[in-house]
Amino acid sequence: MTGTATVVGAGIGGLATAIGLRRAGWTVTVLERRAELERHGGAFGIHPTAQSALDRLGVGDALRDHAVPYRDAHIRTPDGTSIARLPLERIERKAGRPELLIPRFRLLDALVAALDTFGDVPLKLGERVTDVDATAAGQDLVIGADGIRSAVRTARFGDRSGPRGIGTVAWIGTADFESPVYGETWGSGRFFGMTPVEPGRTNWYATVPEATTAEELRAAFAGWHDPVPRILDTTDPATWIRYDMLHLYPALPSFVAAGTRPGSPVPTGAGPAPVALVGDAAHAMTPNLGQGACTAILDAEALTRALATAPPGPAGIAGALRAYDAERRRSAQRTAFGSRTLHRFMSTERTRLRNAAMRLLPG
Repeated sequence: MTGTATVVGAGIGGLATAIGLRRAGWTVTVLERRAELERHGGAFGIHPTAQSALDRLGVGDALRDHAVPYRDAHIRTPDGTSIARLPLERIERKAGRPELLIPRFRLLDALVAALDTFGDVPLKLGERVTDVDATAAGQDLVIGADGIRSAVRTARFGDRSGPRGIGTVAWIGTADFESPVYGETWGSGRFFGMTPVEPGRTNWYATVPEATTAEELRAAFAGWHDPVPRILDTTDPATWIRYDMLHLYPALPSFVAAGTRPGSPVPTGAGPAPVALVGDAAHAMTPNLGQGACTAILDAEALTRALATAPPGPAGIAGALRAYDAERRRSAQRTAFGSRTLHRFMSTERTRLRNAAMRLLPG
């Protein structure tokens, strides 16, 4: 079927959803509260399942033009001892393609370029949505892709689910040299990760219970194996990004809703346009599994696929939204729970027990 939709949020999930809807023949408008797209940040790991979803959205080739494969990475102790390998070889063997790493801005640019090819999808920057009912007026569907502090989610589900801190500070940045090793180093209550991102550059990320300055972050990883201190010493702290790690809690009972009453069911007749949530608006998670971008892409593709094959009319939209929720909610929420559980495991101070457990994993 076709219809009219407004996508609130122009991140990875919002842009991918807009592309999928427009490919299905929908009339689409994208609203973004920022005056500019959020191009800063590190690298995204794109799992083969998300790569396949991007292929179905017509963006797979653009991804591969700028991505690098991720094939060899280890989990190490602070002295550099390898205790496990990341399962990258198994992923590639099973899927027939490797995990890919791409800078955030490259993926964002690829999605914007794909949207631009249609020539008729307005991308309105500096448009903050405060009245979801007004945004929904005259539309067949509203997509909430507006992040962990989603105005669309709050309007339709209330504020029971919202951002929750986990007591950890994260930092990300890019070093202008290629690391001799990749993967993650797990210490007591903190960890440091390094991945390839582009030739001659290394994406890095670090988490600590608390570190408010560059000096404190450097001190937290002093004495760790090369190139961890070197990365922190030779990169400009002005380019680092610091944020408190958050996740969406408690999990939502549904990714779709309608009406002005929080949690009201998807309508099958007249009334306010229904909404569907994608990405962080639906299931924001800690970054430990590196699946935030992937789940947003999978959400977008599943939602737009369901809508493309639905019969026309409100009942068709309602059925498509139920199908989307059934396909994606439990899967995405399991991933979010797994990521939060992994964070606890990685950040434990009982390092001897943790490291012994990791050594038992298959190579």
